[in-house]
Amino acid sequence: MEHERIWAVSIEARITNTRDENMADVVRIFDTTLRDGEQAPGYSMNLDEKLRMARQLELMGVDVIEAGFAIASPGDFASVEAIAKEIRNCTVASLSRALEKDIDASWNALKGAAHPRIHTFIATSDIHMEHKLRMKSEDVLDQAVRMVAYARNLCGEVEFSAEDASRSSPEFLYRIFEAVIKAGAKYINIPDTVGYTTPEEFAHLVSSVREHVPNIDQAVISVHCHNDLGLAVANTLAAIEAGAGQVECTVNGIGERAGNAAMEELVMILKTRKERYGKETNIDTTQIYKASRLLASLTGVQVQPNKAIVGANAFAHEAGIHQHGVLAHASTYEIMTPESIGLHESKMVLGKHSGRHAFTDRIKSLGYSVDSETLTEMFNQFKKLADKKKVVSDRDIEALMESRTASIPETFTLDRFVINSGNTISATALVRLKKDDEFHEDVATGDGPVDASFLAVDRIVGSTFTLEEYDIHAVTGGKDAQGDVSVRISRNGRKWKGRGVSTDIVEASILAYLSAVNRYLYEEQK
Repeated sequence: MEHERIWAVSIEARITNTRDENMADVVRIFDTTLRDGEQAPGYSMNLDEKLRMARQLELMGVDVIEAGFAIASPGDFASVEAIAKEIRNCTVASLSRALEKDIDASWNALKGAAHPRIHTFIATSDIHMEHKLRMKSEDVLDQAVRMVAYARNLCGEVEFSAEDASRSSPEFLYRIFEAVIKAGAKYINIPDTVGYTTPEEFAHLVSSVREHVPNIDQAVISVHCHNDLGLAVANTLAAIEAGAGQVECTVNGIGERAGNAAMEELVMILKTRKERYGKETNIDTTQIYKASRLLASLTGVQVQPNKAIVGANAFAHEAGIHQHGVLAHASTYEIMTPESIGLHESKMVLGKHSGRHAFTDRIKSLGYSVDSETLTEMFNQFKKLADKKKVVSDRDIEALMESRTASIPETFTLDRFVINSGNTISATALVRLKKDDEFHEDVATGDGPVDASFLAVDRIVGSTFTLEEYDIHAVTGGKDAQGDVSVRISRNGRKWKGRGVSTDIVEASILAYLSAVNRYLYEEQK
């Protein structure tokens, strides 16, 4: 036991020395929401949605946006290419296996970037080399060096990742990192690919790499932690203390399996506990909440209420003793302010008497940019909503904007619906849709008003869909709250998502279903 205590003390000493020497260091934020995050089931985004998310990440001030895996599909290539051309203030990266065809695809997609980075990887653990790659360690080392050199001849900035590094031989990592740095890699990534390690172990690994790779001063150490054991953020913080200069993370912690280290948690920990870590980031934290809400809107996957930083309950207090303390002085139970992440209440009330100028000013302050035609449509929708509600909040406006600003053309729009339902009769729905200035109407019965409405839409469109997911929640409190509905439908193994908002739950449901159906029709037409 004594040798374990000495080892722990030595690790703490190395960490403390690192912190003392680099108190003013800025930790680079490498956001992989659009790559690793989007790979998770249920989080896929189309090109326009990825662009919107990329713009928000740029607005937040992330250092690197990993825009995708260019060779994975034509859609991924197109999104990397589009983001590379549009984003000017961040490095844009594309992931590549250590293969020439992957690296070529990444470079072709990244050519238009102001600051491109090719991110290439190969597995280095015994279990991956034997069972997945079927390669000897010397062959893996040679492949890594050749591909980093190949990428470096195309792009000025190359990052190398040793996949499954936390289960790899440290001695092999020292060798491969030294070799790829010589070949031109400027960033060395140490991933905990399967979320296996613990903070103490990971800090030791990062410290060991710093000590045993002779040319490590020529590169920045990066880490990429997964959350399979719930330790992604803790492991990343331990790595920062041990000398990591870049952290790879995602908004809301989304990603493969249990997800990645949550960007908002890492950033706010470093900000709130600056005296402990002595590190800063380039993130504008007032954009965090908006980024979280935007991602939830684009993917249709809501954030759990108890999620740290951005969950609905993060700044909520129900217990009487807590409420009393917060009212007396917020710091009694709040270690950060809601305003620090961009969460605030409107100072100017919008209602049915508000004009176009006030509405335009509000949506601009919320970060939306729309053309005049869309603005007119949004304002008309706002006035309809204001007739139903006494006060329209920022959250109402955000929900309205997100449900109406999708890039998918609306083949069908809802004109009207009539519901006949009760606990002693089958629900019947009459739905009338508009397409190309013509009206199409049908009637269906179902297990409830929502089911009957969806079946009526199916009859009008001429296609049958399976409802995979149906989620509804209130945008605000009160009996006049808008219902925000997200659906996911499928047909022949393919899936589409949709979202609808209305003070009428059935109408919100039909709008969400139509949004998903229109996505299906758009893809069929293409």
